[in-house]
Amino acid sequence: MKTEIIKSLIEFSPNATAILDNDLRFIRCSKVLRNEYGLEENDIIGKNFLEVFPFVPKNILDTFELSLQGDISTNLGHEYLNSKDQLKKLLWKSNPWKDHQGNNGGLIINVEEIALASPRKVKLENNLDTTPIGGWEIQIDSNDIYWTAITKAIMEVPLDFEPTLESTLLFYKEGLNRDRITSVIMNTLTEGISWSEDFLITTAKGKEKWVRKKGSGEIINGKCIRIFGTIQDITQRKKEELRYQETIQRLEIAMDAAEIGIWDYDIETDTAVWDSNMYQLFGIKEEDFASTYEAYENIIHPDDRGHVDQRLAKAISGERSYDTEFRILWPNGSIRYIRAIGKVLKNEDGKPVRVVGTNWDYTELRHTELKLTSSEESFQGAFENSAMGIAIVAVDGKWIDVNNSICKGFGYSKEEFLQMTFQDITHPQDLEKDLHLLNEVVQKKRDGYQMEKRYFHKNGSIIYAVLTVSAIKNINGELSHFISQIMDITSRIEAENETKLLFDITKNQNDSLLNFAHIVSHNLRSHASNISMLIDFLKQEENEQEKNEIVKLLENSAGSLNETILHLSDVVKTKTQGTNGLKDINILDRIKNVKKTLSALILENQVDCSIDVPSNIMVRAIPAYLDSVLLNLFTNAIRYSSPDRLPKITISADMKGSNYTLIFQDNGIGIDLKKHGKKIFGMYKTFHKHKDAKGIGLFITKNQVEAMNGKISVESQVGKGTTFKVTLMIAQKKKKLIKA
Repeated sequence: MKTEIIKSLIEFSPNATAILDNDLRFIRCSKVLRNEYGLEENDIIGKNFLEVFPFVPKNILDTFELSLQGDISTNLGHEYLNSKDQLKKLLWKSNPWKDHQGNNGGLIINVEEIALASPRKVKLENNLDTTPIGGWEIQIDSNDIYWTAITKAIMEVPLDFEPTLESTLLFYKEGLNRDRITSVIMNTLTEGISWSEDFLITTAKGKEKWVRKKGSGEIINGKCIRIFGTIQDITQRKKEELRYQETIQRLEIAMDAAEIGIWDYDIETDTAVWDSNMYQLFGIKEEDFASTYEAYENIIHPDDRGHVDQRLAKAISGERSYDTEFRILWPNGSIRYIRAIGKVLKNEDGKPVRVVGTNWDYTELRHTELKLTSSEESFQGAFENSAMGIAIVAVDGKWIDVNNSICKGFGYSKEEFLQMTFQDITHPQDLEKDLHLLNEVVQKKRDGYQMEKRYFHKNGSIIYAVLTVSAIKNINGELSHFISQIMDITSRIEAENETKLLFDITKNQNDSLLNFAHIVSHNLRSHASNISMLIDFLKQEENEQEKNEIVKLLENSAGSLNETILHLSDVVKTKTQGTNGLKDINILDRIKNVKKTLSALILENQVDCSIDVPSNIMVRAIPAYLDSVLLNLFTNAIRYSSPDRLPKITISADMKGSNYTLIFQDNGIGIDLKKHGKKIFGMYKTFHKHKDAKGIGLFITKNQVEAMNGKISVESQVGKGTTFKVTLMIAQKKKKLIKA
């Protein structure tokens, strides 16, 4: 029975009333509500509030959420345009309701719509009351302060926050705002004055907000016992107001600074009203102007009067808008360029009655345009007739325009060029650097760059050039395109390359002569010394069998001598020892031959020689150079052997990839590398006081190894011995190892 009574009360309520559940869905609504908005009961029951009323502000949901927590919320008005384009104000109030168990069941809302007299409002006014309004109260006797949930939400404090007079004042911006709130509260307390003012506050979360606060006092027996009021967040509206004021100020400043004149011409009376800027633009005094169209027309340059008359007539007839340019004659005879824009106003019958517009002087701009046109013509002439290649290149690398010099230099027609990008004709090895520098220009790290680069001619030949790139920006400072200047230096590069080639040939010939002299003096001397020692052994030997052995050694030495002479002949033939002089050589055979050449020296010094290298391994080398390197390593190991032990030479090998490293190790007196390491391969550098030390052997050895595209390094310890590592290119690989 009770439920039916409630339903009847809602159904026949004289107000637009509805009951919502906790999900803000309609449970029941009054006929008044349905009739006001043209809704049937089945159009509303069970649907969400915003689904039925989409025109209300979305932040109403925040208000409803607070009401569901026990707060009574009232919105004093939200203006909106209904479907008939009528300006209305919507007011609502929401109260929570509870079920028979005392739990929140939802909301009871009352909605009221008020028609507003004026359908046209400033946008800021339309937004005035779209945000929730909170309430506040101060009990004077107890100093107790009460804030509604909405007030606490505005201040960004929790719902259990209990404000005090002191803490409340701290929310207001220190200085003017805090002083004002204190003052108005005191005025209400002492004189009962009501007030409504805007304040800047800082919320509990440190956020600055503008709020509109209203207050009134409750006076009993001439004494204020309570101060109460409302508070509303107007931050957005305040910011828009400030921006609006700033815009108005900027517009006023701009109008004055730009000297824009405003005029109003009455068609029926043939009279014109000008502002002060108009007289300055036209160079006349106000008292000298008759304020008629004829007086205005007399100021216009004779050649432009017909044009202006025609434009104005078309604007008044509605054929086109009034937007034109013309020249005027100042009293001193100078010519000024004027731009005019106007709007035709009509009366209620649609008849044109007035033309309102603006004028401004663009003489300087016009002069600049003329200079720019002249400059562009000059540039175009220089562009087309320049002996240097010049191109205008788009940001994506496409040619926008190229001059005749580029077309002639690269062998393409202009039409062919414009179908390509600069990447298409750039040498691949230079493209990455070019793109890197270009990207730095795009990223505004530089304004341009210059580099030497190579291009491809249409016939496939290489063009060497100096490229200079400059960035061109538009009026907004953004990159528009590039100007590229290409200076052909092919003839200079070819001359430089030819000179360098001649220099290299000369250097190689000098190196070859130095090596040849060393081989003659060193290698032949080794053979001669070996033969001489064997002859001495032969003279002293009485045993026939030993004599026969020595004779065989002499024969081997003679054969090695003959081979060395043949190698010297090869050196003379090749002249410049580079890769053209390299041959495939069996490294083990060369080691054995050199050992035979030095057999007498090895025998005399009782050298223990151990050779542990791969068999049939072929390296790329110059035979005479390789023999010279091996001879020098052998003789140095014997020459600088330790007096405390018999000399021992160990030769081994290491292969890595396409390289072969010969490891030549001795147990001699060693070299102090900390002292001599940086100059060990220098010319005329000696490290021991040996009578035969010339300081040229290791210099020549390094020179010969590098001439064979190889490398040589040294490791040594004083008193323990020295290890040389000679790395050469492998011609053929075999893994089998043998002992020699």
